[in-house]
Amino acid sequence: MKSKTIKVDMLARVEGEGGLTVKIKNDQVIDTKLDIFEPPRFFEAFLRGRKYYEAPDITARICGICPIAYQTSSITAMESILGISVDGPLRDLRRLIYCGEWIESHALHIYLLHAPDFLGYEDGLRLAKDYPDVVGRALKLKKIGNDVMVFLGGREIHPINMRVGGFYKVPTKKELDSLKEPLQWALEASLETVKFTAGLNFPDMERDYEFVSLRHPDEYPLFAGHIYSNKGIDIPIPDFLKYFEEEHVSHSTSLHAFVKGRGDYLTGPMARFANCYDQLPKIAQKAAKEAGLGKTCLNPFKSIIVRAVELVFACHEALRLIDNYQMPEKPYIEAVPREGEGHGCSEAPRGICYHRYKIDSSGLIKDARIVPPTSQNQKAIEKDLKLFVQKNLHLSDDKLTWQCEQTVRNYDPCISCSCHFLKLKVIRENS
Repeated sequence: MKSKTIKVDMLARVEGEGGLTVKIKNDQVIDTKLDIFEPPRFFEAFLRGRKYYEAPDITARICGICPIAYQTSSITAMESILGISVDGPLRDLRRLIYCGEWIESHALHIYLLHAPDFLGYEDGLRLAKDYPDVVGRALKLKKIGNDVMVFLGGREIHPINMRVGGFYKVPTKKELDSLKEPLQWALEASLETVKFTAGLNFPDMERDYEFVSLRHPDEYPLFAGHIYSNKGIDIPIPDFLKYFEEEHVSHSTSLHAFVKGRGDYLTGPMARFANCYDQLPKIAQKAAKEAGLGKTCLNPFKSIIVRAVELVFACHEALRLIDNYQMPEKPYIEAVPREGEGHGCSEAPRGICYHRYKIDSSGLIKDARIVPPTSQNQKAIEKDLKLFVQKNLHLSDDKLTWQCEQTVRNYDPCISCSCHFLKLKVIRENS
């Protein structure tokens, strides 16, 4: 009898504190765990008793990489309570700042967090020594995404210009046009990024996922539409908790979400791509086809290509929004507090971010519920780890450990805003 435990005490190149454990006995994988030990942060608790208009600025602090997602979900939830419908230029500006977040986040993940795995480097710094032009492209792309967030949000980390009903301040057409030249460069760079990622070598692995994302009849989804899955779910956002549930697990401070009566599901770029391919602009569809992707990608390692295709979309969409922009008469729609319950959902770079709030007649928050993307993907990550290890038991411990980490990084898990370096520990038992 032979048993082996592969343990990664601290995952590198992910946002936050987490590790993984894989147990093997008699050439069978008997357990896989994504261990998340980030301390609880109690955002839902300390939102209670705060004014409804404080929610966007408070929830933005949940993540330094995707604050717009948290802000947008909280804003749209509050607007649903208050009877506000934001459209026209204000809605376009909301999509534009969201594009900025996708650009900076996808560029960071593709080049500095994920590409080193495929090219055999421990981190982006070592990658830069041999691929200075590639890393230079990554940094410039990320800066352009950050610049869009600064321009519309006031700063790139936890922006402060978004509010319920719109923005505190909006740009003129001339001011917004100043973003066009760098975004045109970014669009060309994103097409090169698709080619770059398509040239990587990918482990052979596919799985029949339940893909869950937003779907909108007229646009690639960012913060509006229905919650949709390729396995038959098509529901309005307020019905989220009727179909999806979270549970505590002993090895994680983060809850695990699942589809009631079915199990794990996947959200994020691969889900959006599969569910909403027809809403991608032609330039992104063409890039995907030339990269060898069909209309659905089932290999999680190729998610890096899908992210690159979404980078093309975000740059193209940003330019389209700027071209069509006309400065609104007012930067926001006034709101009058009233009692009610509201739901919001938006597409963070790594998947759907669901919020539910209850407020009283004076506008105080009575209850808050937030379901982030990483908690929704954890069961799928663990299932993929089990499948991958079972297929690759022939690999050495070092190689298997490396590729287990890579498997986790396929999903760009946003455990928190911090990032730690890696400690590896392999325990073997023979009897």
